[in-house]
Amino acid sequence: MSKQQQKLAGPGAQKSPIRRKAFERPGLTEDEIEEIREAFNLFDTDGSGMIDPKELKAAMQSLGFESKNPTIFQMIADLDTQENQGGINFDQFLDAITAKLGNKETKEGISRIFDLFDDDKTGSINIHNLRRVAKELGETMTTEELKEMLERAASNGEEITFEDFYFIMTKKTFA
Repeated sequence: MSKQQQKLAGPGAQKSPIRRKAFERPGLTEDEIEEIREAFNLFDTDGSGMIDPKELKAAMQSLGFESKNPTIFQMIADLDTQENQGGINFDQFLDAITAKLGNKETKEGISRIFDLFDDDKTGSINIHNLRRVAKELGETMTTEELKEMLERAASNGEEITFEDFYFIMTKKTFA
């Protein structure tokens, strides 16, 4: 509050705290939105409040992702459109992320996540799909670890069907 505003408001007036705009998305918790905000801030290398395709590409490469990765390539291509010439802000970024992943609480949203794993469109997640996703996420996993994941998650012990995946994603665990 400026001195002029303080004078007009009177001696009991206090500065109001600066609040960040609250964002809500169905199916996302406040913590998940905050994690997405942190990712946005990593990509917004110049602090402009906007991400342009060059910033996204540089950030992803610094995190070990190759721009040849189909998911990353598509995100960059989606950003690099005529209407987004100046980049996208956090609200648009949040929309893009939630549209890509979908609502993790719905069958359709879980299906979209499943499709990110099932890039070869076989209708199941196999060891090759798991290895690719682990590599894209920067995880180093042995073949034995990947096989163990499949044994635990797949009803047939070899490939995770959509039904297996849906069960895992909707299973409520109590610690």
